[in-house]
Amino acid sequence: MPAFSGIVEDAAGLRLDRYVSENLGLLSRSQVRSRSLVALVNGKQVKRSRLVKTGDRLELSWNEAENPNVEPEDLPLVVLYEDPRVIVIDKAQGMVVHPGAGNHSGTLVNALLFRRMAAPPAAPIPGDPFRPGIVHRLDKDTSGVMICAWDAGTLAFLSGQFKTRKARKRYVAILRGVPGEETGRIRTRLCRDSRNRKRFAVGERGKEALTYFRIIRSWTSHSLVLLYPRTGRTHQLRVHMDWLGHPIVGDPLYGSRDRLFPGASMMLHAKNLSLTLPGEQERRIFSSPLPDRFRSLIRVLKARAGRAAGLSPAAGLSPRHRVIGSG
Repeated sequence: MPAFSGIVEDAAGLRLDRYVSENLGLLSRSQVRSRSLVALVNGKQVKRSRLVKTGDRLELSWNEAENPNVEPEDLPLVVLYEDPRVIVIDKAQGMVVHPGAGNHSGTLVNALLFRRMAAPPAAPIPGDPFRPGIVHRLDKDTSGVMICAWDAGTLAFLSGQFKTRKARKRYVAILRGVPGEETGRIRTRLCRDSRNRKRFAVGERGKEALTYFRIIRSWTSHSLVLLYPRTGRTHQLRVHMDWLGHPIVGDPLYGSRDRLFPGASMMLHAKNLSLTLPGEQERRIFSSPLPDRFRSLIRVLKARAGRAAGLSPAAGLSPRHRVIGSG
């Protein structure tokens, strides 16, 4: 039976079931019921409707999920690095990380199960079979660097670096419009959008979310930016860019149709991941090249800027807005 123990943070009077689902992300609201969550608050068993407050000690347990019979599948993976304990991949846009409603096959988990059939780890990943070895996740429409663990000890070691913010991530995105500052910091709280449960929103409640950004190229209508999330909230970068007034091009949930690129898919890519691997002292940096979908849009933007300025397409950017980082 899975279990959780910890101190409530930033509860703001939420119901217990909402706190477990929205703040801790352990179970969905429906799973809280279907998997018979048992909750102790400060040592006393309570109902799911009980309001929790900051500082309460939670002890939770719930039933295992029924075996979903996730099938191994021989799916193509771009492997950036692999050893007996970890695998680092360049996740393709469109690939779902783990099975869920409507996505029972074709996921990263299916691919990982197939890859390890021939050499099962000495210490298998315990817990939810839907997420074997998944340390962190990327949205379906986000591409880029992901690291996964092959054994339980490595999963705990890597997860700890994400929890303590020692793992560093750098994303690249194309935004509608140009932020007013070349560099900036966005610090808000994010919570589930009360009007659309698929979305998250900036609000007074919820978890702290911190993002830094830097413009590396800009045009009149769009900008290419680097994004540095210091927290790992669901949809954090997408919500923050929308809140800034410059949504990510092609975002199907937070952006509106882009008049220049109406058919664009989401222009968000996990470019770099920096962390320490088990048994090593020095940090490693894993990188993924800029995808072709980015290069195609950039060519269009440079050409339009060049025509507007009466210059050749190659001169479509002023020196001030040329690349100021390796990107």
